[in-house]
Amino acid sequence: MTAATATKQLGVASPTRRRLAAGLGAGAVAAIDLGAKAWAVSALQERVIPLGPVELRLAYNPGVAFSVGAGAPTWLVLTVTALVTAAVGVVAWRTAAAASRGRLTALALVLGGAIANVVDRAADGVVTDYLHSGWFPTFNLADTAIVTGAALLILTTLREPAPTQSSTPDADARAQ
Repeated sequence: MTAATATKQLGVASPTRRRLAAGLGAGAVAAIDLGAKAWAVSALQERVIPLGPVELRLAYNPGVAFSVGAGAPTWLVLTVTALVTAAVGVVAWRTAAAASRGRLTALALVLGGAIANVVDRAADGVVTDYLHSGWFPTFNLADTAIVTGAALLILTTLREPAPTQSSTPDADARAQ
């Protein structure tokens, strides 16, 4: 029995399928966030919608998290965030082949949120925010995805040992 056959019989997706799943997840996160941002721009220009502990209120952030770098040139903020997003994409691509479902989900959330914020910023130099709590800076779904994905990545890292080179599906297939 080959490693590929054993992998299929155990119900483990191939490295290509795992990468595709992470990419599709990231794309879905980005699409949902960009759709919510477009809705917020059209629906929240002159109004605030209270939703209990959070209200929908339109704001624009020229900086990054907590408006850090708000005074920096737009090209610099966009370049740095695009490079960080690309680095996250490389890490996701390289680790997706052997990552657990929890790690794949975490990577998709972080990458999707990062992509959405870069795409939003590329249009006009600012990120559209619309979730306001009154005690925390206004944020958006992409920010929530990034923070949730980072927390999940930390939790899965603490719970699961890092895969060794010899235990990845790619390495198993090469060994045959």
